[in-house]
Amino acid sequence: MRILIIATMVLGLTAVSAQAQMGGGRRHGNENGQKADNTPKVDEKAYKAALERIPEPKDKYDPWSGARSNEPAKKSK
Repeated sequence: MRILIIATMVLGLTAVSAQAQMGGGRRHGNENGQKADNTPKVDEKAYKAALERIPEPKDKYDPWSGARSNEPAKKSK
């Protein structure tokens, strides 16, 4: 009898976790049926102005500079 109760509990917990992953509840949208536009509007002029304010680097950045030597590879014959 104890095994039957444990098996029932395991199956019940598995079903509950699967329902939580699938989002089995109803979705509540706007009550008036209107869509809310929550996406921000991008201003092209402000975007281009922000890109122009980024300073140009003096030297090119090399992320692998510490992993390789400064000398060119020697070709062996």
